[in-house]
Amino acid sequence: MKVVLKLGGSLIDRSSELIKAISDHFAATEGNMQVIIVPGGGIFADTIRRISKEYSLTEKAAHWMAIAAMEQYAHLLEDLSSIPTIENTSNINANVSILLPYRLLKDTDELPHSWDVTSDTIAAWVAQRMSARLVKATDVDGIFNNGKMIEEITLKELEVMGETCADRMLSTMLIKHGMECVIVNGDHPERVIAAIEGKKVIGTYIKGNA
Repeated sequence: MKVVLKLGGSLIDRSSELIKAISDHFAATEGNMQVIIVPGGGIFADTIRRISKEYSLTEKAAHWMAIAAMEQYAHLLEDLSSIPTIENTSNINANVSILLPYRLLKDTDELPHSWDVTSDTIAAWVAQRMSARLVKATDVDGIFNNGKMIEEITLKELEVMGETCADRMLSTMLIKHGMECVIVNGDHPERVIAAIEGKKVIGTYIKGNA
């Protein structure tokens, strides 16, 4: 089973505990599980946003700089763990890997050069490319509406909600490729692990439109 785990930049201060729990769990698990961690941009991408505004960068330049910023988070995660980094999604040997996305995205160049294409969208693109399930770990329990967590939402419903913990372009990517996603709180490693394994957890399940 292949699973892409989008690890939000908002979890950077707690990422060491989370990735260690994931690494330890799946290292001791028999089977053909492959977990590919796609890092968010976090504080690194925020720096690019500031520089982009300050120097009036083109969207193309800002796009590639922001993807390079994702790799800074990836290297931080690598340094905090024994999880190896990879630059492509073929011939993966480890149960858990951290993706350095720049080269893969540069070689294929299939996504628009825009701030609308964030790490959520990139994670969905990677999952689609690998025929993998998608799990998004962030710093909240799921998608909320009027203070109440939504346990299940369709892609069409998500698309009209506007601003949520899921980036706007994510629903477009999921609809395009007929994909689903589960959003879980990365402050609870046990939930993330259970979601990776396909178990029911506290979180928001983004379902197809049927």
